[in-house]
Amino acid sequence: MKSYLVLTLLLLLGSPVLPPQLIPLDRCYAASAATRYSCGMHPMVIADEPGLCPICGMELTPLQAADGGVGRTGERVIKVDPVTVQRMALRTAAVEPRTLARRIHTVGLVDFAEPNQYVINSKISGWIEKLHVNESGQQVAAGAPLLEIYSPALVAAQEELLLALDSYQRLQDSAFPEVRKDAERLLNAARQRLRLWDILDRQIARLEKTGRVSKTLPLAAPASGIVSRKQVREGEFVTAGRELLEISAIDNLWVYADIYEYEISWVKPGLAALIQFPFAEQPVSGLISTVYPYLDAKTRTIKARIDLPNPGLILKPDMYADVTILCAPFKAALSIPAEAVLYTGKRETVFVALGEGRFEPRRVRLGQYDEDGYVEILAGLNLGEQVVTSAQFMLDSESKLQEALQKMLEPEPVPKQEALEELF
Repeated sequence: MKSYLVLTLLLLLGSPVLPPQLIPLDRCYAASAATRYSCGMHPMVIADEPGLCPICGMELTPLQAADGGVGRTGERVIKVDPVTVQRMALRTAAVEPRTLARRIHTVGLVDFAEPNQYVINSKISGWIEKLHVNESGQQVAAGAPLLEIYSPALVAAQEELLLALDSYQRLQDSAFPEVRKDAERLLNAARQRLRLWDILDRQIARLEKTGRVSKTLPLAAPASGIVSRKQVREGEFVTAGRELLEISAIDNLWVYADIYEYEISWVKPGLAALIQFPFAEQPVSGLISTVYPYLDAKTRTIKARIDLPNPGLILKPDMYADVTILCAPFKAALSIPAEAVLYTGKRETVFVALGEGRFEPRRVRLGQYDEDGYVEILAGLNLGEQVVTSAQFMLDSESKLQEALQKMLEPEPVPKQEALEELF
């Protein structure tokens, strides 16, 4: 019985699987050097002489085995006849330097500027006798009273200050300098104790002037802003160190823009950004001040911060905005159209047109992508080379087909005599 070599190939572009052509094995070796013919649309059809394709009726073209040689990267160069190249409608583009530019469009969230937030807490335990600020969102001025606290320890500290002041005044005429200095140190210690409890110097001066001990003393606002958090009620007993209020200035705000991981290399401090708010007709301009060095675990994004002034207090924390970042361009970057790249999962490949129907698959290393459809080439291509930008999948299939034919048409090596003897 004759031996047969079975070529089983799948049709490209979703064509149905057809019965493979059977070629006698003894004819394969005899005709390996002769010209074979195949259909450009159905490469599984192989004939020894010209004719028509039994599937689509197209004229069969000469089949070129993988005789294109080997490229500079070690990949086998494939050769495609001009008729097939014309039917594939191959297009090429030159490898050349370009200026790669990009704009990143993302969402932004308005928030308080962290340095302009102040926490108000009590350094002593006591009762809140009076709340001057009793609403969240209420505006306060720097130095304005926020609350009045009653504390027995605070009353005792005032009395100690008055006693120290009286002693200091009486000992001013003492003949002993050490006594005068001790009285002065005692007075300063009593004043400092009140200061450490957030009692202002003007309040201490009024106490020394009037000589009247107040049941309560007010805590004042350290800066102008709004009450962004209120955690105390009038009449409530509070312990030392408890947070009572938070004051936040809103004349300057921060906008946090989300940047995805593949965009990180484009974003740097100092870049200009346009922030479009829903209520505004024109976007607001700003500069990126900080790119945070860590990712959000939930969104897998990093935060780019834009500092914005807020005249008229029009912007509000927690507002959403559309952010456009004007990235710095990459000048004179060696690049090609991104459509020229074949992604196999493990590597990126392009087909380099060598002329006369010869194409070399070339592995490349990619850099930045711009918004116009070009990609930077870091390695694998040279300036001026032509890469295929269309029908690469057909070239890839042709490359695999010719590689398979080359292996099939090459006769198997005869085992050495020593190897044959070892079988017996």
